[in-house]
Amino acid sequence: MKKVDQGSIWVDADACPVPIKETLFKAAQRTGIALTLIANHSMRVPPGGHVRFILVPKGYDVADHRLLTEVIPGDLVVTQDIPLAAELIDKGAEVVSPRGEMFTPETIKARLTMRDFMETMRASGVQSGGPAVLSSRDRQRFAGVLDRFCQRQTRNAQKDERH
Repeated sequence: MKKVDQGSIWVDADACPVPIKETLFKAAQRTGIALTLIANHSMRVPPGGHVRFILVPKGYDVADHRLLTEVIPGDLVVTQDIPLAAELIDKGAEVVSPRGEMFTPETIKARLTMRDFMETMRASGVQSGGPAVLSSRDRQRFAGVLDRFCQRQTRNAQKDERH
């Protein structure tokens, strides 16, 4: 299978749920689209030429900075880090959360505002609880976003081969 040279998939892997990583591994194997996970701790990735892992030093936002230097317009990035998502969108990347929520230029400002509000509430002592458990609906929504990205990249590669 020919490796697709257009948009790659990048993962802010430190907080990415295992079921989402498994979905990404299968998609990379099936489509040949390059998948790169970046984290500050070791993790296993399947053997093969489509998946790679970059270990960055521990430290505040080190993985985020690496993503920002590596990602190019048209790439897909998986992250739940709202400020990072905003910066990646500004670079022209497509950004999706592990729950399948697409972050867009139209929605990211509201998400940043809500994040800042919740951070202020937590700092004042309000208990907000943690995020909900990743549901099967979240996984399906993520798989749908990933599938559409992969189909688009495969179509673009086929068009390029014909020209």
